Amino acid sequence: MAERETGSIAVLIPCYNESLTVGKVVDDFRRELPEADIYVYDNNSSDDTASIAREHGAIVRFESRQGKGNVVRQMMRDIDADYYIMVDGDDTYPADQARELLQPLVDDEADHVVGDRLSNGTYGEENERAGHGFGNNLVRWLIGLLYGVELNDVMTGYRAYNRVFAKTLPVLSPGFEIETELSIHAIDKGWRIAQVPIVYRDRPEGSVSKLNTVSDGIKVLKMIFSLFKDYKPLGFFSILAAIFFVIGLILGIPVIAEFNAIGLVPRFPTAILAVSFCGLAALFLVCGLILDTVVKGHRRDWELQVMATYDMQEERRREARSSL
Repeated sequence: MAERETGSIAVLIPCYNESLTVGKVVDDFRRELPEADIYVYDNNSSDDTASIAREHGAIVRFESRQGKGNVVRQMMRDIDADYYIMVDGDDTYPADQARELLQPLVDDEADHVVGDRLSNGTYGEENERAGHGFGNNLVRWLIGLLYGVELNDVMTGYRAYNRVFAKTLPVLSPGFEIETELSIHAIDKGWRIAQVPIVYRDRPEGSVSKLNTVSDGIKVLKMIFSLFKDYKPLGFFSILAAIFFVIGLILGIPVIAEFNAIGLVPRFPTAILAVSFCGLAALFLVCGLILDTVVKGHRRDWELQVMATYDMQEERRREARSSL
């Protein structure tokens, strides 16, 4: 894969206190992708992450808003390239598989490529935090249930995507939920997704994970349901409507049976409560229908934005060819 075939490549490395590993990560990617620009975004590190990355040849920039999602949002705004590789700075992902991740993009077979740690079993062998494996499986199951698409690895930090995907990506999450958001965005918007099995290795001795299994896991679950509400409001509110309608039936059927038997409603408060639950169910359903129309309008606007971005990219390519 020569540079003229691939176009420009940016390697994006968000970092927070990764002085132990960032130098090796930068060196590895410079060796495997000598034509790429390598960016290290320092997210308020208290160690020598930035200076070490600079010494190893990376372009170092800073993001003061704490959280990986905030870093990714700024990277997408700042950096212009034809292809992007995003990788953590903890030396857990193999640089020698970077071209494998790029290939589906270069061949125009995918817009978003996922470095899959799970299908070949290396994550389970290397990762010593059992809660992380359980969390990965739970998130995969939920996304499959809600969106009907099966991804092998939803929360991987090793990804590649093209320019149009990057420039039309609305990053909402501030922290480690960003990987889940990227996966759901790619599924919901119908981007072409490729999954490339990668060899995962655990952090080297002395390197400490910034993830908290419980608190960050709760944030990820909240993000899944929040995006489900935002992207598929009819499905979300229909579920709520069904729950409230069933509760209303459970409360109301005995009241109706008593009325048919004796012609009276002795449990009047229960009858009011049943009607209230059924009314709320109808209200939820109406909300879902209205918001579904709004979301479809936003989706049309987004599709036009994607088309405009494709047109801009083609114009850039024509200008680059004419300057040769």
